[in-house]
Amino acid sequence: MPLKSKDLLGLEYLTKEEIEHILDTASPFKDLFTRSVKKVPTLRGKTVVLLFYEASTRTRTSFELAAKRLSADVINITVSASSVVKGEGLIDTGKTLEAMKSDFVIIRHGMSGAPNVLARNITASVINAGDGLHEHPTQGLLDIFTIREKKKRIRGNHLKGLKVVIVGDILHSRVAKSNIWGLTKLGAEVCVVGPATLIPQGIEKIGVKIYYRLEDALPGADVINILRVQLERQQQSYFFPSLHEYTLLYGITKERLAAAKEDVLVMHPGPLNRGIEISSEVADGPSSVIQEQVTNGIAIRMAVLYLLGGGG
Repeated sequence: MPLKSKDLLGLEYLTKEEIEHILDTASPFKDLFTRSVKKVPTLRGKTVVLLFYEASTRTRTSFELAAKRLSADVINITVSASSVVKGEGLIDTGKTLEAMKSDFVIIRHGMSGAPNVLARNITASVINAGDGLHEHPTQGLLDIFTIREKKKRIRGNHLKGLKVVIVGDILHSRVAKSNIWGLTKLGAEVCVVGPATLIPQGIEKIGVKIYYRLEDALPGADVINILRVQLERQQQSYFFPSLHEYTLLYGITKERLAAAKEDVLVMHPGPLNRGIEISSEVADGPSSVIQEQVTNGIAIRMAVLYLLGGGG
């Protein structure tokens, strides 16, 4: 069963069943590339364009690997060396790519809603690889996939009853938004914790609990998803007094981890600011699944390309 839409723009727009379908589809793809079969001919003859207006290592590389393992042709566009620097607009760029018979355009953009605009103006499938402060749907999916995989022995394939604590810069995090939409639809109890200046107003309306003290949020946590402090998006200095104070109040250390459940999972979308939002002892410790998240990202992105390409 392919997805209903030709595009993946955000988990807000997917049903619970569609999210679960993507997760279920990712499992055999992970089995393929982590064992003996590195490439399958599923998307042979298809063209995938990576159109990144912002810097990326993990997401760009993961999408490229996913597409190549499905035997697609991949084109990387460096925006700083493209017609964009001459003033070409997003829609014109998209139409140019469409005229070249591109089948998928994977876009990362600093403006919220840019992938939605592109999707309305071209017939190729558009995949949101992160837009402004809006969403990062494949990161949300790989995080949920990781949780479900690690907890399935005691939870089955659903997340009902799991307590997931998202820590840090919720305001600027598109990863947090996708996680919240996906996790709440699958029945998890989602809590956010951070400085009041970094908690978006009204976020409780989409089903999350808000905490301002880490000590209040961590007891009973099954999963702690730690967000990077996004200093590049904080153009004003009043969000918190200093990095030192942020670390004192919200940094995840081994001592603080003891307040959560014994089998708690520690997650981070990367890149890590070691010694700020997470200590090296926790990042490299037995509770950490950060490297598994990276591996699972390839499986999720293979599944998304496969389903948007008409697979079922």
